[in-house]
Amino acid sequence: MDTNEDIILYKDLSYRIIGLAMRVHSVLGHGFLEKVYERALMVLLRKENIAAVQQAPITVSFEGEVVGDYYADILIENKIILEIKSAEQIIDGYIEPKLLTI
Repeated sequence: MDTNEDIILYKDLSYRIIGLAMRVHSVLGHGFLEKVYERALMVLLRKENIAAVQQAPITVSFEGEVVGDYYADILIENKIILEIKSAEQIIDGYIEPKLLTI
């Protein structure tokens, strides 16, 4: 039986990141701009000695040609891209398509 745990890449690191993100949310609550949560998460990542870069530039290629530049909110250990989102509520169908494009 397939579960989400079967397909999580970098599972240990992913769970650590989720825990830190939940900690940021627990302390700050809701209502801030995305940049505030991004900076707070960076504080915790540094304290946990997890290598992370804010606004990390990533070159996007298509069929061997550069088609643009992308700036990840946070790039963790050159493995995981985090896009920080802040919203009053989550609407059905909003998150899943975003996850599928990653």
